[in-house]
Amino acid sequence: LVLHVSLFVAYALRVSLSIAIVAMTNGSHPHSWSGNMFCLLQAPVYNWSAETQGIILSSFFYGYGLTQALGGYCSGLFGGKPVLGSGLLLSSVLTLLVPRAAELGMSFLIGLQVLLGLAEGVIFPAQYTLWAKWAPPLERSRLMNIADAGCTFGTFFALLVAGIICQSLGWPFVFYIFGGVGCAWCLCWFLLVYEDPAHHPWINAGEQEYIVSLLAHQGSSHGCSLPLVAMAKSLPLWAITIACFCTDWLFYMLLTSMPMFMSNVLHFDLRENGLLSSLPYIGNGLGHILAVLLADFLLARRVLGTAAIRKLFSALGMLLPAVFLVAVPYLGCSSTVVVVLLTLALTIISMTGAGININHIDIAPR
Repeated sequence: LVLHVSLFVAYALRVSLSIAIVAMTNGSHPHSWSGNMFCLLQAPVYNWSAETQGIILSSFFYGYGLTQALGGYCSGLFGGKPVLGSGLLLSSVLTLLVPRAAELGMSFLIGLQVLLGLAEGVIFPAQYTLWAKWAPPLERSRLMNIADAGCTFGTFFALLVAGIICQSLGWPFVFYIFGGVGCAWCLCWFLLVYEDPAHHPWINAGEQEYIVSLLAHQGSSHGCSLPLVAMAKSLPLWAITIACFCTDWLFYMLLTSMPMFMSNVLHFDLRENGLLSSLPYIGNGLGHILAVLLADFLLARRVLGTAAIRKLFSALGMLLPAVFLVAVPYLGCSSTVVVVLLTLALTIISMTGAGININHIDIAPR
């Protein structure tokens, strides 16, 4: 549950700019500010082209990709708790600075987004380190996907609320509110989370023994050298890497660009934009939970083996969303149908949560 909330906060911080940038640029629809002309006068508006907006939004990923491996390595050395907590705290502080960076210039904002990506890049690797110490093998798929659902629910909440905040208070308050909440949650993280069950002072003794006994046979990889050559020759590793690249490309493209698409192509105002951009992520969050429950059911009843389940859920989670997205340009005149297709695409892609997104835990040496 604590990891669910932490990922909720992390993704709310991450997507806040995606919806706020619609209000930050002079391409926004004037009527979207009609509710509060005072905020319109106070909040600066920037003359950024669509290309410039794309560069600003994508700059987060310049840093995000650089600290993925580093986050996993540092988590192995120092533990998942301090690495994840530090990354989330730094992300929250940087989010508070976004309005000031925008005032200083586009280059400062891009640099800040790169730093934000560097900070958030350690969060996911750190959570896997914690799961390796907390999640029993037969429950791992369910627990990890319930936690990961925080990403989509955080996205839903951020997109929905940010549009309302932009209209009522002005876009800078999106970053002040989200960043402040993130800092407050980090305090809870450092107080509530422990690195492993053996050192948790409040855990039930029976539950503690249950987790420790089930994980005891796995051993530890701490101190072992990284088998880079063997990893480079591993076909399953390459398959997971390529599949994750493809699904992440689709997911993050929609995550960063959907609000601009809703504004510039479908011509929704800010409030409608926030609501409709957030809608697909309700389906995605629920889909994550349902997919893993179904996968665990099939596995427990021995209807399918682990490999078959991972392949089936991965294939459906990648192929069907691709079909829906290819159909969008041909149905662009019907905004209702487009929103339905985007919702279906993001709902069904959640099936990969019981496929490629968990498969690396299945095959990793213990």
